[in-house]
Amino acid sequence: MSANPIPSLMPQGSGHSFVLYGDSCSGVPGALHEKTFAAVNAVLRRLDPPPEFILFPGDEVIGLTADAEELRAQWRHWLDHEMSWLDRQKTPLWHTTGNHTTYDEMSEQIFREVLQLPENGPPGQEGLSYWVRRGDLLLVFVHTLWTGLGGEGHVETEWLEATLKAHGDISHKIVLGHHPVFPVNGFSGAYQREIGPEYAKRFWDILVETDVLAYVCSHILAFDVQVHRGVLQLCTAGAGTAHRMPEGVEYLHCIQAALDADSFRYQVLDTDGVVRERLQWPFKEAGSEDWQSLLPGTHAAAFVGSTSNNRIVELRIRGLMPDTAHAPAQTLFSAFDPDSIAPLWLGLRGPRQTVTVILGREPGRSPHYWVGPDLAAGQSFDIDIVLHAGMGPGGVLYRMHGDNRWTSFDAASATGLDRLVWPDQWSVGHGQGGAADRAFMGRELQVSIVAAR
Repeated sequence: MSANPIPSLMPQGSGHSFVLYGDSCSGVPGALHEKTFAAVNAVLRRLDPPPEFILFPGDEVIGLTADAEELRAQWRHWLDHEMSWLDRQKTPLWHTTGNHTTYDEMSEQIFREVLQLPENGPPGQEGLSYWVRRGDLLLVFVHTLWTGLGGEGHVETEWLEATLKAHGDISHKIVLGHHPVFPVNGFSGAYQREIGPEYAKRFWDILVETDVLAYVCSHILAFDVQVHRGVLQLCTAGAGTAHRMPEGVEYLHCIQAALDADSFRYQVLDTDGVVRERLQWPFKEAGSEDWQSLLPGTHAAAFVGSTSNNRIVELRIRGLMPDTAHAPAQTLFSAFDPDSIAPLWLGLRGPRQTVTVILGREPGRSPHYWVGPDLAAGQSFDIDIVLHAGMGPGGVLYRMHGDNRWTSFDAASATGLDRLVWPDQWSVGHGQGGAADRAFMGRELQVSIVAAR
């Protein structure tokens, strides 16, 4: 064990402690990614206690070569040299396919040969898609670029559904694949950056219907977490590839996680061993006694100046929509200082009356937008919204009151609410300019707020 250990998160009672990291694109002696991958591994090796197992969602080697022997040599270097510190009998290492490693039939066959993964996948994908069961945890690995369906961005769903349903008795389920289902940090493009649209909806429906905890992916060179209908999408692609999406925001990293009956918790460690991000899911919601009701108008804030990356602000918003759709902006809630544009605005925009959060970053810079559900004209609504500073751009969440499944707003930002300094005034039902400023055109607006952390 290292002389400078990093304490691992551990389950409370029975459970699992493990590491997730992906996208090293190494395998070439002396190349840049060998050095960056080694820096991430040096942090992983400091974990105390060490992980029970490691999950690697693809792109171990640089690959993308037509020379089969060169590809085999990269794998040998990665396994026998760069990962020689790991006793894979004691600490299993499970992989997904990736676009650098399984880009044609030849590379798929070499992936099978060198890794010798379970052959319990669908016909034609033996050793590429597979499942592993560890006590009360099911891990399902899918091939998101199967040549038998067309290559990158193509993934089968029938076997996935059957496998998850066959293990319906299991407490925890995690699905892993290389490509995201939902865009990360605004980097979007069907097949190249996410799985294809003809698969995406059914794929996620299956995860929701079978009570999957998380879909773990990589590919976009970032760390990102978001949630859709109660299922996390966790992207970890910082194991050594020396590019960032975007530069200046993302960083090389590995994730150490703990899972037990109560929650899933993780810490994201950079190459200095510093915890850059952390999360407990599900988060602890505020008790009913903690809520503050806000009447329409302007109020002094109950908390000011917080930049804590653990800050969670919950809002419950109820009302009756206008009888006909009103396209101009309508304010539900905003937080502002009198002498500047509100850094936080929550309201409705456009003819579909779309719930939208606008977050201002810096004076003179364009704001960032988070887009949520549409609210129908003439209908009552009751929506819960959470602003979670610990979840990056995925930390603007909503659910219809009474539903326990959270969903992240759509966004193209690479950062979230962690840098927000809460202003000292709030407005409800209108913008910062007074009663006529972007007023809510419906009736019976009620807003309650609580700072859960």
